[in-house]
Amino acid sequence: MEVDNLKDIEEAILEHSSSLEDKAVRQLHQIVNKLPPYIGRLINEAFEHKRIPKEYLLTSILFAFSNTAGLAIRLDAMGYSNYGNIYAAIIGSRGDVKSPAMDLATEPLKLYDDVQYRNFIEKTAEEGSEENVVRKQLFIQDATVEAAYFKHHENPFSLGIFMDELYYLIEKMGNPASKDGPAWRILLLQGNTNKLVDISRKTTLSFRLSKSYPVLLGSIQQEFIPKIFSGGNLESGFTDRLLFAPNLTHNTKLSKFNISQDCLKKYSDNLLRMMEYRKPVEESDNKEPLVLTCTPDAEDRLFNYTQNILHQQEKSEEIEKGYLAKVLINIHKIVILTHLMKESASPELHLKIGLETVEDAIMIMDFYFTNFQIIVEKLEGNLPDIDPNEVVKLGRRNNATQEQIAAVLGVNKSTVSRKIARMKI
Repeated sequence: MEVDNLKDIEEAILEHSSSLEDKAVRQLHQIVNKLPPYIGRLINEAFEHKRIPKEYLLTSILFAFSNTAGLAIRLDAMGYSNYGNIYAAIIGSRGDVKSPAMDLATEPLKLYDDVQYRNFIEKTAEEGSEENVVRKQLFIQDATVEAAYFKHHENPFSLGIFMDELYYLIEKMGNPASKDGPAWRILLLQGNTNKLVDISRKTTLSFRLSKSYPVLLGSIQQEFIPKIFSGGNLESGFTDRLLFAPNLTHNTKLSKFNISQDCLKKYSDNLLRMMEYRKPVEESDNKEPLVLTCTPDAEDRLFNYTQNILHQQEKSEEIEKGYLAKVLINIHKIVILTHLMKESASPELHLKIGLETVEDAIMIMDFYFTNFQIIVEKLEGNLPDIDPNEVVKLGRRNNATQEQIAAVLGVNKSTVSRKIARMKI
């Protein structure tokens, strides 16, 4: 940080004298103050009247907007195209009000899914069978990986994976004996960057999606966090793709009041407005997304931030390097979601992203990197060393391409080819 005035000096002193938790709380309060008023008000009222931690609700709201955007909205910036799907993990102990945060943020989408389910039942009754009726839905909660792929086929614009308890999925992914685990991990690894889905079966339906869009939100108990860093989850890069929300804010004061209906309605109306933007794209013949672009100063700020992350990688510990590599992608996703949260309160969606939105997105991204550092600090001594050879073996067992393995390791394809040749696998 450059210090050229008293305020910068004060911030520099705070930066170096406080804990990571204190830093994260400061970042969180700055974010809530910068969010659109209808979201900031919801977060504050939920904290005051329902004791819902602010970081839990913020994370759940990002998931909700991520799910509504789907493949209908894309950001073209710095020569790259990205979509807004994120993976998030809410972390805490029993009684930390994790589920209410997730439920509150996604309630409008749950009601939307309720309507779609009723339509599905009515059409099924008319047809006399489910076989030829497509069930439109935003969420899956309890599904095999084969069912998840099939549901994504039926709902190609997004697959919302919404789990009250994330442990069971994480445990499967880290268990080499699990039948579903490796397939779930491949879906999430490839889906994070919207890779194609091509499923071929001898006896059941085969299908292909040119782009995938899984979105993940789940809660997990603090004591199970080592599972996220073990069993190949760290080595494969899955861990680095998560936005962590450890418990930072606490309210032990009961309230006799509820969140105001006006506050809830504004949030619901604005979130569902995203579905109104998405629907015409889904129903069009060409399915071409709405494309967001940055103003020149916004793109310059995004470029400079990305360059700073690359410099930061050079001097970071190995465990942070992998996470920062995914920050280079996640910042584009957060820019999309920040823009959509702001635009949802407008009567029309503007496709140009300004400097202030990029600054706010950077603030949010930095908050989640601080959260990752908090998790790592708490698990110090329990984290596995990353062995590149094990990453290659894991990738080959899961049928990953050499390009995918190289991306996880941060090396070029030829390096992976040489390792494979030496291992004779």
